[in-house]
Parts: sequence; C-alpha cells; structure tokens
Amino acid sequence: MKYYCIGIKGAGMSTLAQILFDLGNDVSGYDDVKEYKFTQDGLDQRNIPIYYDQNHPIDKDTIVTYSAAFSPDHKEIKRVKELGLTIQSYHDILGDLSRKFQTICVAGTHGKTTTSSLITHILNHTKGCNYFIGDGSGFAKKENQLFVLESCEYQKHFLAYTPTYAVITNIELEHTECYNGLDDIIYHFGLFANKATQQIVACGDDQNIRKIAFTKEVLFYGLNEGNDLVAKNVSFSDKGSSFDVFLYGSLFGHFDLPLYGMHMVLDTLACIAICHLEGIDYETMHQLLLTFVNAKRRFKETKVGDIIVIDDYAHHPTEIKVTLNAARQKYPDKKLIAIFKPNTYSRTVEMTDDFVEALKIADQIYMTEIDANREKASDYPGVSSHMILDKIPNGKIIDEESIAQLKEEKNAVVCFMSCASIAHLLDAYMKMIA
Repeated sequence: MKYYCIGIKGAGMSTLAQILFDLGNDVSGYDDVKEYKFTQDGLDQRNIPIYYDQNHPIDKDTIVTYSAAFSPDHKEIKRVKELGLTIQSYHDILGDLSRKFQTICVAGTHGKTTTSSLITHILNHTKGCNYFIGDGSGFAKKENQLFVLESCEYQKHFLAYTPTYAVITNIELEHTECYNGLDDIIYHFGLFANKATQQIVACGDDQNIRKIAFTKEVLFYGLNEGNDLVAKNVSFSDKGSSFDVFLYGSLFGHFDLPLYGMHMVLDTLACIAICHLEGIDYETMHQLLLTFVNAKRRFKETKVGDIIVIDDYAHHPTEIKVTLNAARQKYPDKKLIAIFKPNTYSRTVEMTDDFVEALKIADQIYMTEIDANREKASDYPGVSSHMILDKIPNGKIIDEESIAQLKEEKNAVVCFMSCASIAHLLDAYMKMIA
C-alpha cells in the first residue's frame, strides 16, 4: 500500500507514518514546517520523503491521511481531493491497526505518553511489541503480537480503536471545543474502556473514573485502599521515587524509579498492572524500570553551569502543576522559573483560574501569546495570555526579543512548557546562556 501523510511532522502523524513504513508500506508526506522538529527523527532514520510544496506527483493508488491541525481548505488537502485520491482519517487507520494485534490502548487526560512509554520499555525488552507513542516514536514488526497504542480522546478518536486491554490513567475537563462538559467526557471514556476484549486497567483514586459503569473486568490501581494494586510507603528524593507495591493485599515487590512526582508513581502502577497481566515477573520489571528514560519532551533536562533547563509537553493546568512540583522535588535549592506557551483559546478561557493556580508554584512566571493552530482568534474575541497574566503579580509576556531579561538569572531551574512548538524560544535561551 502507498500512504501520503499531510502534516507528517506532527507527533501523531509522524508516529503513524513510521509504523506504516515498518509494516512494509510505501510512505511519504507533506508538512508546512521546513525547520527541524524532534518528531521527524524517526522519519529521517527511515528515509521517508517529506515535501514542502505542491510540485511533486502523487500516484493515483495512494491513500491520503492528514493531521487534525490541517483545515480541509489547506492547499495540499484541496490538491489531493482534486486528484481524486482516497482519503482515510488518521484515527480510522489506527483503528484498523488496533484490530491486527493484541492492542494495549492507553488513554487518559494526562500521563498517556509516559504510561505508554513505560509499558513499551518493559514489553520491548521481554516479549517484544509494536508501539505508537505520542512523542513521535513509532515502531512495528509484523511478527509482534502486542501493540501499545497511546489513545487520545480528542474528537473522540479513541472510539475507533479496539483494545485488548484498555488503560485509563485519569479523567479531567479537557478539549472543551469537542466535548459538552465533564460528564460527556466521562461517558465517552466509558464507551472506550468497555470496548476492551480482555480487561480494563484504571486508576481507582480518580473519582471521575469511578463514575463509569464498567461492563468488563477492571483492575484498579492507586494509592488508596480499595484498589487491587496499591503503592505504599512512597518516598521521594533528588534521585527519584521509591515505593512498595501490594497486589490484592499481598506484597508484590519494592520499586525504585528514576522519575519525579506522585503522577509518575501512578503511571508506573498502570505499567506494572499491564505487565503483570502479560506474565512479566517482578524482578524483571524492577530491573527494567531502573533503566527507563522518559519520552521526548517529558521533563527533558539540560544543564548549563548552575542553570537547569527543562523542556516539557505540559499544557493543561494539572500537567503544569506536576511538572513544576517535580522540578521542586529534584532541585529544592534552585529558583524555579516557568515559561509557558498556551495552546488553544478554548482551553485558556475554560481554565484561566486553574492556570493561574498552577503557574504560581514557580517563583517567576513568563508566558508567550496563545498558539492555536486549530482555532481562530476571531472566534474568541478578547482572549489572550493576559487573561492569566493579569492575575499573577510577577507574570510577564516573553518572546525571542525579550528573552534577554533571563540572562542574569543564576542557580535556577527554567521550565519551558507547551504542547505547541516552543523550540524557537528554547533555542534562543540556550544560545544566550551557552
């Protein structure tokens, strides 16, 4: 088969393209962004062609798919329609793939990428697995039986998938542009989970998850009694986290983790649950978790003198909180500086006060203007980053020109956070302090 992926440098589309290529298909793609993006690493390694104009031919038997960030009136999408090519949605292609393997679908408002990466790390070093991870990492081999699929709830895409195991890490208000409130989100997570053909693994500490009427067997994990898999005696240090795990009331084993924050403990419990169900023993899990390296743009650290620079995908208030708290845990004696690039006007409007509360964890807060590639500013008059900054006494707007105000900062942790591209600002800062 031949596939043409429009928006191929997007995290999800890049990952899909890599998997399609690994399964023996002819894959190429288009993108507006000519500059390097970390999501293209897997594409470059496979020599998948990337085009930036409309001058290249496309064979008539090619299947086209495109990123949700591209509007139907984009010139490249209009071109493939005029050529009469078959267009298949991104999530429908993933849905087809989910039915070809024993698929572990990992869903949740937060923690999908880290949990998927943890599960992949252990299974890949034991039984072998294919994987689709939302940081641009994808791999597939026809002989593998297992497929770890990060399953996003945006536009209800995860309902196209058929999970063998369905994992839910948490549920919060999110994607208000395509859901009618929190109850609607909970309902659709229930539809997703109950499609599992074997078992559901869910965080039992999450009150919204507990509202779901599950129709399949559930293994609940968490910190509270009443769960099937429980972490106890949790301790944190500047080296990471450690805890004991109890399964159905009996000690399963002690775990040490080179990751920071309680959210990482919970993500690891989800991983332990899945790997246990797949027959991986405690000692193997423990040893492999010691060597885990988190996904791209998940608390990625760079040290320059006495400055620690953190690049993180955090874009929801809860994610900002856990990122900043993890930075505090690891570097308690350093000044904490937050640099946040908001994504979407709808999220900014719905969660203004939550953003304020989360960002105030930092000692100094900077924000860029809103980056919304799938929303129009004209639909949200008056919505800007100042809705948040005006409620933060020490908050300031920042861009590449004004990044110089950080030049004199010493002994600090500087956290760059966004799901949109913040690389240009990060690069400008790194050049300044190099």
